[in-house]
Amino acid sequence: MRKLSFLLVFSLLLFTACKKDSVDATSTKTLQSSINDMTSSLPTIKQIKFNEALYILKTFGVEADGDVAELKALGQLVNGKKVPEILTMADEVAQKNGIEWASTAPPSLGEMNIFGDEKAKESDPNDVKANSLSIITRPSADDGNGATAIQIIPRLVDNAGNPVSFTGAGLETTLEVFSNGVRLSTSKNLMTDNNFKGFNLKFSSILAEKVVDNKIDITVSVKTTAKTFKMSKIGLEVNPSALKVAAPPKVDSTAVIQDPSAVDPNSPVNTANPPVSADPNATTAPVTPKQPAADPKATISKFLNNVSSQNLKAAFDASNNPSWGSYESFSNPTSGFGSVKNVNVKNINTNATNTNNASVNATYDVTDKSGKTTSLKVTFGLKNVNGDWKISSYKINP
Repeated sequence: MRKLSFLLVFSLLLFTACKKDSVDATSTKTLQSSINDMTSSLPTIKQIKFNEALYILKTFGVEADGDVAELKALGQLVNGKKVPEILTMADEVAQKNGIEWASTAPPSLGEMNIFGDEKAKESDPNDVKANSLSIITRPSADDGNGATAIQIIPRLVDNAGNPVSFTGAGLETTLEVFSNGVRLSTSKNLMTDNNFKGFNLKFSSILAEKVVDNKIDITVSVKTTAKTFKMSKIGLEVNPSALKVAAPPKVDSTAVIQDPSAVDPNSPVNTANPPVSADPNATTAPVTPKQPAADPKATISKFLNNVSSQNLKAAFDASNNPSWGSYESFSNPTSGFGSVKNVNVKNINTNATNTNNASVNATYDVTDKSGKTTSLKVTFGLKNVNGDWKISSYKINP
């Protein structure tokens, strides 16, 4: 009998020793098994908070689309972590996202299951009975020059349009922001009751060049156990002066690729030594390129005027510069000439010219869309392309 008791105690100790105290994310199976081991070793209240912490991290702590991808990303995030570390991580994520949750607070999110059990239970606080979703929007944070944000408050309502009453839920609530059909941002929060404060959408988080006609569209979705409610509002006005403006492009003059045919303003123009044919029996006839009719500085003046008026297609057509790449790169609103609001030309003069090449110096002020003005001294290299001057190089001088 004593031997049997010893074997039972030994088996229990062996079973306890095999339990994992940290996350093993080798596979979905080991992830679930290790989390179950860690959960079972906690007191009941701590078990609930641990599951809430995992839900917070899965929903807000990783960037992934879909439950399977979110679960895999969560596993990578918490692999090797123990319960206290995971609770601390969840506290940081909740604080960063403005979620009213803390690992030291009482349970508040209902029964969380990160492995996707969506079946309603008798006591499931996320099984909220509602008919639809309504959205309240109002401008906020007026700084004297207009609102700088929009407060977006979703409410679950019944058949009569009245807010339904519920508490202790953890409803995943998502806000998507669009303009002209293009999604600009996505953010998430948790609705624990119908006094949810909603989202405070700051205009400074939206790039000005992505907003069409100073209007945005929003879509809010709220996920209950049985159903996901969704509601949109179209054509919300935004304050253009409060929108985020991209920083002007920084051009490193030492990194600019110079076209080998461009004229060096510090060297004399070389018109001697025409190309020699490799065939000694070939007859060489002098080829005279078509002489450009216009002064090369007129091309630069037109180019700068087109940039100033944001007629970027015409400006790009006046160039044959490999360092500017495609039109998309040239006109990029963040890193290209699309960030320019105005150009104030001070001086343009032709440095050197011959039939094939020319060099033009220009001094001008560039104002970007954020209002910042930069003074530039630029040397443009040009080449003759079928009788037209084309910009072939661009160098910013000290």
